[in-house]
Amino acid sequence: MFIAHTIPELRAHLERFNRTALVPTMGNLHDGHLALVRQARGLADAVVATVFVNRLQFLPHEDFDTYPRTWAQDCARLESVGCDVLFSPREEDLYPEPQTFRIAPDPALADILEGAFRPGFFAGVCTVVMKLLQCAQPHVAVFGQKDYQQLLVLRHMARQFALPVEVVGGATVRADDGLALSSRNGYLSPAERAEAVALSRALRGLADAVRAGARDLPALEADAMQALRARGWQPDYLTVRRRSDLQAPAPGADAASAPLVALGAARLGGTRLIDNLEFAPAD
Repeated sequence: MFIAHTIPELRAHLERFNRTALVPTMGNLHDGHLALVRQARGLADAVVATVFVNRLQFLPHEDFDTYPRTWAQDCARLESVGCDVLFSPREEDLYPEPQTFRIAPDPALADILEGAFRPGFFAGVCTVVMKLLQCAQPHVAVFGQKDYQQLLVLRHMARQFALPVEVVGGATVRADDGLALSSRNGYLSPAERAEAVALSRALRGLADAVRAGARDLPALEADAMQALRARGWQPDYLTVRRRSDLQAPAPGADAASAPLVALGAARLGGTRLIDNLEFAPAD
């Protein structure tokens, strides 16, 4: 596996490949990341993974300074699944001057759900992804579907800027009990880890209720939030939305037939977890 720390190193090495796939990460890799690399392996003749903890997408009170950095482990794990190139720039390499130009995503998509609770988050994500795409110039970029809203925002960005890259989603990888794998799961205490699966179960409960014919979505969502609070969680949202644009289903037709997704974000102790579940009302 070739390791590049600067943009010129990366570009010079990638000249030898015909088709490349990019898998951006912030490191502290788990099996979900490795599944994305394996998926990318089948889409190109070279896979480029990135490890870069992007300051722009962290709010001032969030965990940028303490976000786990596991360099040696990350390198070993990427090599084990056949990653060809690891791009791990220093902050001064990726941002050699203050990044005063930023991508401003569509507020209708980016200022709801995650964007409402983490203002500026998607501007930071879009800006670093745009920069990584320019650095590696891949034909395909693979992102995990666990970050459902992020995937949709990035697809819209690529389409509206006519970027010559296909944005591909990778299925969420889960532990045996159903918990979505996440780098932040490592923050959970043993007791919290046992409780954490309640989030995915709450989303499945929402989906099951809609499939059973329930149509008062605000009431369903409020009940699901209260049930999590009763278990000691601090939920930000538990909601059912249209997959196409993450807007609330229109009463009647949408809730009865549109492809839907249940999404949730909630804090357990000091750890904020997110998850989602696609479903159709007639499943």
